[in-house]
Amino acid sequence: MEKAKVYFTSKITPESIVEIYEALGKKLEGKVAVKLHSGERGNQNYIKPEMVKNIVEHVGGTVVECNTAYDGARDTTEKHQELMKEHGWTKYFAIDIMDEKEDITLEIPNGKVIQKNYVGKNINNYDSMLVLSHFKGHPMGGYGGALKQLSIGVASSKGKRYIHCVGKENGSYEDMFQVDQLKFLEAMADSASSVAKKFQGNIVYINVMCNMSVDCDCCSVAEDPCIKDIGVLASLDPVAIDRACIDLVQNSNDAGKDHLLERINSRQGTHTIDAAADLGMGSKEYELIEI
Repeated sequence: MEKAKVYFTSKITPESIVEIYEALGKKLEGKVAVKLHSGERGNQNYIKPEMVKNIVEHVGGTVVECNTAYDGARDTTEKHQELMKEHGWTKYFAIDIMDEKEDITLEIPNGKVIQKNYVGKNINNYDSMLVLSHFKGHPMGGYGGALKQLSIGVASSKGKRYIHCVGKENGSYEDMFQVDQLKFLEAMADSASSVAKKFQGNIVYINVMCNMSVDCDCCSVAEDPCIKDIGVLASLDPVAIDRACIDLVQNSNDAGKDHLLERINSRQGTHTIDAAADLGMGSKEYELIEI
């Protein structure tokens, strides 16, 4: 497979995010969904609305989110909307909780461990998607980047639980944490592939490598960042962009990288990248192009 192009800038500004999107030469057409993480109440590390305001406006996007599968400030549409107001998202953007009413099913005939994915019905309202991810660690997935945003992030509340329970219907909250780790990571890759397929190439990935804690933005009590900011990456390939982020951490001279890599490696996080590549979602071989 031909090497994927991954664009990189060490500048992390609202302007640089637009610049790196433009470098891709891919214009998102029609009604654009911008999938990002709204940040759990109490989390200090999520990317704030002011950082992404320019890019959301540039693509004429609607900020989309989905409810969580765990108790917290985002497990119902009403609570989630209130939190998005608290966090400043509604000040700047139109907001859509995609699973506010009902789910639809995306089929995954070639899935490694799951053959369907539940997503919010409102996904059908969009022609293209900007997957705008905060790269950081994650308590279960090892790391969070484009593939996690595309899978767990886009899945409805029901879909999140289904992925976490590796295809067990009506799994309990406890079931989510008692599954085979590699199968869970493969279920994430499976579900990510279904969303990528739905948009048929009308999708762009941007990963922002700042505020990198070992914990996710879904954690209300998260560790502070352990490694200095690195930059912003953009690609049309979700496998390549996540692989490039991992490599940038590994090649960093920052002593704090060991803590982040321990989180990634102890959860076998890069298995998600391998599984997504096996599914044909993209290439682990890439060319890093600095702008």
